Amino acid sequence: MSKPKKIITEYRNYYLPLQFPAILLSGDYWKISDVPSGRLHFHNCLEIGVCHSDSGTLEFYGNPLPFKEGDVTCIPRNIPHTTYSTRGTESHWSYLYLDPEELFRNLLPNSWMNYDLSFPSGQTYKYILSRSSYPLVHNLVLQVIAEMENKKPGYQLSARGLLLALYVELYRIQHEAEPIPPDGDNRLLPAENALMIAPALDYIEQNYASSFSIEHLATLCHWSPTHFRRIFHEIMGISPLEHVNNTRIMNACKLLRSTEDSILDISESTGFHSVSSFNRFFIKIMKVPPREYRKQMALADKKESQSILEYAGWLYPEKT
Repeated sequence: MSKPKKIITEYRNYYLPLQFPAILLSGDYWKISDVPSGRLHFHNCLEIGVCHSDSGTLEFYGNPLPFKEGDVTCIPRNIPHTTYSTRGTESHWSYLYLDPEELFRNLLPNSWMNYDLSFPSGQTYKYILSRSSYPLVHNLVLQVIAEMENKKPGYQLSARGLLLALYVELYRIQHEAEPIPPDGDNRLLPAENALMIAPALDYIEQNYASSFSIEHLATLCHWSPTHFRRIFHEIMGISPLEHVNNTRIMNACKLLRSTEDSILDISESTGFHSVSSFNRFFIKIMKVPPREYRKQMALADKKESQSILEYAGWLYPEKT
């Protein structure tokens, strides 16, 4: 018996602007191929997409969900997926990527801890919201896109308000979703393994500055350390420790842009035990030393340019 084809998964880390942590990817070139790419990807932030034309499939580890023109997709961070169009077509899309926790800081109740609209316990998840069933969601997404494309005076303030209204509506929809049926029908959920490492991914993002063992991460996922390492590498393409260090460097990037803290202080506050190891990992991932990165980002922020990490971001639609 031949082994099943290995699925490649990519981690795409979008670098959101500090003052307005949301970006829009849109335009005529955002047309999705009808050939499955053969690999999945996931992001470090919430993705909201809208299909402007044609139809196709949104797939999670072999679990396909059909989409059509007018549908809005809502995909939390850390959920591997891919999109391809119906044969003979190229569906046209616009995508919003945002960090709700930062974007709506001091605007949401403290009880709303599920900022990323991740899975409510014991409930199905609505990845695809049709225009006919959720017209408000569709209209709000189009209004946000129009604001961010036209960039009229005060567009960020207007877009933030519209995004807040959209987020609240999505929050209601996901948290009012129907319970998973007793027969275990969970076709709206991605494959079990991808879901099972989500607790480890969430823990890493919330505790990256602390010291913790791989054994602890494995326990969170109810696996042995050996099995956890193997499944994690199959899904992520890197080891758990590499992902921890990547997360630490991404957060160090935020501090280098948003504070005047010393390199030593930033290295310590992001979980590195020495500035030498911090510098080594930073150069490996970002291709430049921390000081040079800080200078480059200071110049970029003055120009008010949006930055997406070139090594992992998704700047253009996949072409096969």
